Amino acid sequence: MHQAGFHPEKVTLGEVSLKEDLDSNQLTTLDKRLIDLGFERIDDRKGRLVETIKNKVIEKIHRSEIIDRKFNWSTVLADELHYDYNYLSNLFSSLEGITLEQYIIRQKIERVKELLFYDELNLSQIAAKLGYSSVSHLSGQFKKITGLTPSELKKNKTAVQKRKSIDKVS
Repeated sequence: MHQAGFHPEKVTLGEVSLKEDLDSNQLTTLDKRLIDLGFERIDDRKGRLVETIKNKVIEKIHRSEIIDRKFNWSTVLADELHYDYNYLSNLFSSLEGITLEQYIIRQKIERVKELLFYDELNLSQIAAKLGYSSVSHLSGQFKKITGLTPSELKKNKTAVQKRKSIDKVS
């Protein structure tokens, strides 16, 4: 941002606030530089809301020590974002092409792959850490998404290394 001559006021996960308003030429320059870096600017309210949902999901799944089995995504997202969950879920589906529930599951599976790659926890510990009711529940979702069981993936280290970037999960 500084190299492009912009002055960020606040930078958080997936969001930048600038001190100045940008004209159309500056927006075009910013868009080009962001695309070159693998990012894109989201300027509409609904798009920003979906990005906020994604950031909250990523934050909880990838940065929490443990997810309680009784954790309720619909309540947390509705409370934190001050919108009805059905509205958030429908908006997410319409803009992303998958349900919010599927997005959450896919993020959890990417986290499982990461934990399997580092080989610090066994499958029971991973299931507990991510709020699964059992190892079989985790394994079933894992196989449905990846086509492999966690054990098969762990044996196949090249498959584990082909993990998706968390912002590319869809």
